[in-house]
Amino acid sequence: MVGELEFEKPVVELRKKISELREITKEADVDLTDEIEKLEVRLEKLEKEIYENMKPWDRVQIARHPNRPTTLDYISLLFTDFFECHGDRNFGDDEAIVAGIAKFQGLPVTIIGHQRGKDTKENIRRNFGMPHPEGYRKALRIMKQADKFRRPIICFIDTKGAYPGKAAEERGQSEAIARNLFEMAGLRVPIICIVIGEGGSGGALALGVGNHLHMLENSTYSVISPEGAASILWKDASKAKLAAEKMKITAPDLKELHVIDEIIPEVKGGAHKDMALQAEAIHHALVQSLKELLPLTEEELIANRYEKYKQIGEYAVQTDNEYISTTYK
Repeated sequence: MVGELEFEKPVVELRKKISELREITKEADVDLTDEIEKLEVRLEKLEKEIYENMKPWDRVQIARHPNRPTTLDYISLLFTDFFECHGDRNFGDDEAIVAGIAKFQGLPVTIIGHQRGKDTKENIRRNFGMPHPEGYRKALRIMKQADKFRRPIICFIDTKGAYPGKAAEERGQSEAIARNLFEMAGLRVPIICIVIGEGGSGGALALGVGNHLHMLENSTYSVISPEGAASILWKDASKAKLAAEKMKITAPDLKELHVIDEIIPEVKGGAHKDMALQAEAIHHALVQSLKELLPLTEEELIANRYEKYKQIGEYAVQTDNEYISTTYK
């Protein structure tokens, strides 16, 4: 089966067996209704057991699924009148970033998101969803346009990370990411960020400074990939599964740590199982976020963003040669 994940094999095999019995019933005119019903009950229990008790590495696999919906998939399902904008007005156009204007329930909005390919040819064209600096500069150009015309900004995050190649570094990759972080903090319009797949390193953060940060249930958000962390910690990339458990990179972990605002429920087995149904869940999250953010003034939006990020993590304050550790929850 194309796209079958390791932890899903028991479910896939049982579905296959049920399908075979149905074919036998149809072709041989044999009544196997009782056997099929028993297997369906067993399948329901098995799916509940597997999908409701997924390990961090299972979620990593789903987040990386080749059929997982992309930014353009969600744009077609959630918005109308999408008009894509190209280029950073400096070097060129980076197809790893999609940016443009659309309408959400009649409201003009700006949409920006990472875009990976669905096949090898498209992945090469879009650099596997890993942007160059011109991609981030394009994103910032469109954000500033949104700020000028008072359009809410919706960012879809889905990248392994910014492209680390020599050409990208020569054109100012680090500066482009840092500039986005700086500028997004001060934009005067609502910014809603949603991690729809992998949220990797600074490449994800460059689209992640918002008033609300949501994650799909089986997405990941981390400073480094599990393989990268395992290579650093244990000098062994094969320990990625262990690293995923230690790093707290899943939506449930990050919600508990107050890094994200809300977890958007996923279709059982992952968003790729039913793209339209998954879009409905995202639609609901966007409606709620806009309902909360649109009434806020420009000053309140900026202050809201500042308070959100100030309250993440732990830091030490020095007073009279003593350090006081403060944790915000």
